[in-house]
Amino acid sequence: MAPVPEETIPAPPAPRLGVDWDNLGFGLTTKDTQMVVATCPLGGQWSTFEARPYGPLSIEPACTALNYGQSIFEGMKAFRTVQDRVVLFRPEMNAQRLTAGAERFMMPPLSGEFFMEMCAAAVRANADWIPPAGKGEMYLRPLLFGSGAALGVSPSPEYTCVIYVAPVGRYFKGKAARLQVSSGHNRAAPLGVGGAKAAGNYAPCFRAQAASRANGFSDVLYLDCGGKHIEEAAASNFFMVDKAGVLRTPLLGTILPGITRDSVLHLARHLVAEGGSGLTGVEVGHLTLDSLKEASEAFVTGTAAGVTPVEQVSGGDGEAFDLPAPGPIAALLEAHLRGIQLEQKEDLFGWLWDPYNEAEASAHRLARCLGADAL
Repeated sequence: MAPVPEETIPAPPAPRLGVDWDNLGFGLTTKDTQMVVATCPLGGQWSTFEARPYGPLSIEPACTALNYGQSIFEGMKAFRTVQDRVVLFRPEMNAQRLTAGAERFMMPPLSGEFFMEMCAAAVRANADWIPPAGKGEMYLRPLLFGSGAALGVSPSPEYTCVIYVAPVGRYFKGKAARLQVSSGHNRAAPLGVGGAKAAGNYAPCFRAQAASRANGFSDVLYLDCGGKHIEEAAASNFFMVDKAGVLRTPLLGTILPGITRDSVLHLARHLVAEGGSGLTGVEVGHLTLDSLKEASEAFVTGTAAGVTPVEQVSGGDGEAFDLPAPGPIAALLEAHLRGIQLEQKEDLFGWLWDPYNEAEASAHRLARCLGADAL
């Protein structure tokens, strides 16, 4: 008997015509998309999902997501590369982080393979919304939340996972960010959920962000509960380079284990080992505002933010100080990261995943999901 040929997955479609790709902002730029939806009962297994037009979900008022905040999410991007491929950037790390968050909030985690299959389906269903190479990306927003009704304070009897998408451009307006230190609000506390991508971590930042933006700043910079050490911005991780050329970033624990943060650390250590970049070392530890005042440059990172230079920081005492933007290290790291994402540079770390290459997908999915480096 002749072997049965493997299913052939068509090549990704070209970008849609008639879209102003040069002027994308960061937002829900269109609802003319498909979302991927799966449900799971408490104690059950995630097994099937479906793609359907973006639109409202049927949800009970007594669901635990609305009543008790049993909800987490992810952020990831699909890129159209200069090699005319469509790729996701390190999706296995999103799978790991979603699993960690699900366990923290007592929700059934998705297997890495199932999560990757949902991501692949979301990309394929919306691939014509992926901008041309270098003109933006398609942002994927996976949500996992308690969708069943439970009046008592307890985990939901049912869970829903949704992935919806939108083509996006730059997160911060302008080429650099201006940050204002928050002196009246802490984002997270030790032993809390600051390290999870929980929905409830973000709404409390809205007021501080709005006040900062009204004063002309891009975002808030948060300190720890003691008001001494820098933690992160409201939606991005923080880095600085000291005058000795050492890249420094805060410890994990109360901050989000960002995937772009982890990627920058990998790239920086690689550049230090190669030499000649101007980087002399990488340190993960405590940062203070006094040390930042002596820094040669600073930047923030995130899936949405990419690598964004920081041009000014206003301290808790109201004193503002300027930084070169972009600094040479931020520019170098941003160029390397974007180069890998757009396949202009070699993918030395195996970070790109092609949802249109089923042979690669099959071999890559479990190996990457189960064996990826910890954040």
